[in-house]
Amino acid sequence: MKLLSIAIPCYNSESYMRKCVDSLLAGGEDVEIIIVDDGSSDGTAEIADEYAGNYPTIVKVVHQENGGHGAAVNVGIQNAEGLYFKVVDSDDWVKKEAYLQVLDKLRELAGGAYALDMLICNFVYEKEGEKRKKVMHYRHIFPEGKQFTWGDCHHFVKGHYILMHSVIFRTRLLRACGLKLPEHTFYVDNIYVFEPLPYVKNMYYMDVNLYRYYIGREGQSVNEEIMISRIDQQIRVNKIMIDYMVDKKQEILKNKRLFQYMRNYLEIITTVSSVLLIRSGTEENLEKKKELWAYLKSRDRALYLWLRHGLMGNAMNLPGRSGRKISVSGYKICQKIFKFN
Repeated sequence: MKLLSIAIPCYNSESYMRKCVDSLLAGGEDVEIIIVDDGSSDGTAEIADEYAGNYPTIVKVVHQENGGHGAAVNVGIQNAEGLYFKVVDSDDWVKKEAYLQVLDKLRELAGGAYALDMLICNFVYEKEGEKRKKVMHYRHIFPEGKQFTWGDCHHFVKGHYILMHSVIFRTRLLRACGLKLPEHTFYVDNIYVFEPLPYVKNMYYMDVNLYRYYIGREGQSVNEEIMISRIDQQIRVNKIMIDYMVDKKQEILKNKRLFQYMRNYLEIITTVSSVLLIRSGTEENLEKKKELWAYLKSRDRALYLWLRHGLMGNAMNLPGRSGRKISVSGYKICQKIFKFN
């Protein structure tokens, strides 16, 4: 069995995927690299097959009809033979020194008395045009040098969230929780780091800058204009997360720190949805914002009241044009601090 399976969802990635794959090959035979060609129309499939031919014991290729990022991740999980699983997007890469340290730690913890469910590392925003790179770390949130549980975590401040870039899950856990991401939908990475959390019991944090998250590619899904054009997909993800939180609420409530974290994460996703709907400037999208909040209220009134009357909820629901300006100004501040693109 391989130590770590890494899925790389690829769609028309020929111009940048080599940097990603090459960075992962440094893991050697402990690693399984699963390149998922999601119906590409450029040279992605040929490049993927080239790697599989050159590294037959490390690289595996799956060709499929286009199903979107979620479908590619699903296929990666289905085909993974490694003890642990990670997703690396095809325009991102990992830092070699940190990567080798992570593999050493996974190897060590794999033989421990308690099964490690999730390993968290730092990631770096590689934003085009910015010389100073922002590192997203978790030093003041997670204990270091030992396995820990949710009860050992400190308070998560606004802007600190466990993102896809920072996590490695136990493969069996992803299968046990029944994770299946929706197809033909962007922003499903938020579901990926949300739904498995109630199943996570043991965690480990490494203060190393493993993942390099590139921001600035033309047509990237986190570009604001593109996010507005795909707002229905953002809303779909938002509602899936609301449904999951409500349906699993009693189970999640058994762990206070876990509940607080998942509620805070749902808050930021709902804030992003709301401000994009406001920023679009159309009456249709303002109605969609009202409908989203009404949906939350219909599913769980207590959760609605907490989100609605929190600082972000109040800002997103101020009346009139002046309220909309304040909402967008708040979003601009978040963009600057947290690198929302």
